Amino acid sequence: MPEPNARLTKPEEEELAKKKAELSVLESELAEQELCLTALRSELSAFEVLYLKTLGSRYAELDEIEAKIAERQARLHPSKATQHNAAEARERAATSRALTEGLGNETGCAPKSTTLKSLYREVAKRIHPDLATDPMDRVRREQLMADANRAYEAGDEERLRTILHEYEASPESFKGEGTAAELVRVIRKIAQIKKRLARIEHEIEILKKSELFELKIRVERATSAGRDLLQEMAEDLSAQIELSRQRLQKLPLKHETIWTSTSRTRS
Repeated sequence: MPEPNARLTKPEEEELAKKKAELSVLESELAEQELCLTALRSELSAFEVLYLKTLGSRYAELDEIEAKIAERQARLHPSKATQHNAAEARERAATSRALTEGLGNETGCAPKSTTLKSLYREVAKRIHPDLATDPMDRVRREQLMADANRAYEAGDEERLRTILHEYEASPESFKGEGTAAELVRVIRKIAQIKKRLARIEHEIEILKKSELFELKIRVERATSAGRDLLQEMAEDLSAQIELSRQRLQKLPLKHETIWTSTSRTRS
């Protein structure tokens, strides 16, 4: 027989305990997946900076020469087609130039420490917007999460600790008791997290299908094989630049009349 003072567990309390255990697992998974997504974005951003530093100026130079070729051809052979080609070439050149500007102070993203990653996971578990229970709470969590993402990108461990401490000390982080109400909140949180996990999976899939990611993988594989793929691409671009420069030099500055055997000369 149960002891006189022993309290029987109600069915809703048993269900709440199960759902809390499920929620705890999902919160950890969400924090891990958010870290994976943030890390992937960071890696791609760092690779893009490296790519532009290695090849950007060459692409800008090549596009500038090609724009001059197109513009000269438009002057030599005026038509809607040549003028359209010249305008498009000039736009590409402007875009290439803009992409390479301001890279001098960029250093890429430094590797993240284990402590920083652990802090980020903990912050994501505690303040993730998809754990909000009302609109005002979601807005506040979104602001804090954006701040946490910036701190992670900057490698600022102290800021991550501050964000976590401020949230845990805030009145909004305290939730009232009550089995029925708590069970509803937990079930809703589980549903929110599952939706967010699906969105993260989709976004990671999109990033991994991007041309930038595919090039990054090719560069890493080449590096493992002892090759510098970006440098090889840079050398190919230099050769293209030289060929385009020669084409430009061969084009006349203005239209020249070509005389044929039927042409008449005036005395």
